[in-house]
Amino acid sequence: MKLKTNILLLLLCGLIFFSGCSKDVEEYNKPAVYWYSKIIESISNGNIEKADNYYSSLQGEHIGSPLLPEATMILAIAHMNEEEYLLSEHFFNEYIKRYANPNEKEFAEFMKIKAKYLALPNPWRDQVLIQEAIVEGENFKKLYPHSAYYAIVESILTNLYMADAALNENIADLYTRLDKPRSADFYKNIKPQPWIDWNEIERANTAWYRAWFEGDGTESWYGFMVPDTKSVVSRNSAPQENKNNIEQ
Repeated sequence: MKLKTNILLLLLCGLIFFSGCSKDVEEYNKPAVYWYSKIIESISNGNIEKADNYYSSLQGEHIGSPLLPEATMILAIAHMNEEEYLLSEHFFNEYIKRYANPNEKEFAEFMKIKAKYLALPNPWRDQVLIQEAIVEGENFKKLYPHSAYYAIVESILTNLYMADAALNENIADLYTRLDKPRSADFYKNIKPQPWIDWNEIERANTAWYRAWFEGDGTESWYGFMVPDTKSVVSRNSAPQENKNNIEQ
C-alpha cells in the first residue's frame, strides 16, 4: 500500500512539474536589448506573432529606445515576407509617423505602396484598396520625382489603373445584364482610361476554384438560372419607344 502511495505521489509531482514547464513564463521589466533580441529570435524561428508580442513589450517599457525604429522596420519587412501585407503596412505607417527621417521616409513610403499593391491578389474584391494605392502612388511621384523607386511606382500605378478600369467595366457589364442602362453608363464613364487598348491587354486568369463562383467578369456560372426578362424593379427597364412617347 505504501509503495502504491509513493508511486502515485511521484506521478503527481511529475505531472505538476511538466505542466509548469509547458507554460510560457510571463516576462516583464526587461532591458530594451532583451526584448529586441527576443524579436530577432522569434522572427528567425518563424514565429512572427510572438515577435509582435515582444515588440509590444519593447514599445511599452522603452518608448524612447533607439532600438525601436529598427525593430519596427524589421517587423514590417518580416510581415511582408510572410505575405501579411496589411500588418506590414501598419508597421510601415508606424515607422513613418514616429521614427523616419526624410531620407528613410522615402524608402518606407515606397515599401508601404508595395505592401498595399501586393495585398491585391484579386482586385475585383476591394475597390477601396485600389483607390488608396493609386492616391498614395501619385503622392509619392509628386514628393519624390527623382526617387530611385520612381519607375517601380509608375509600373505599379499602371497596373492599378488598369485594374480600376477593368473593375468599372465589369460593374457596367453587370448593370447591363440587369437592364439598368443608366447605372451601366455611369460606370462606363467614371474615370475613363483612354490610353488603355483592351485588345492589347492580357486579362488576368482566375483560378479554376474561384472561377466557378466569380465567373470571368462577363458572366457567371449561375447565369443560366437567371430568367432572360427585363428587371421588374429597374426604372430603366421601359422600352425606348415608350420613353420617347412619354417625352413627346
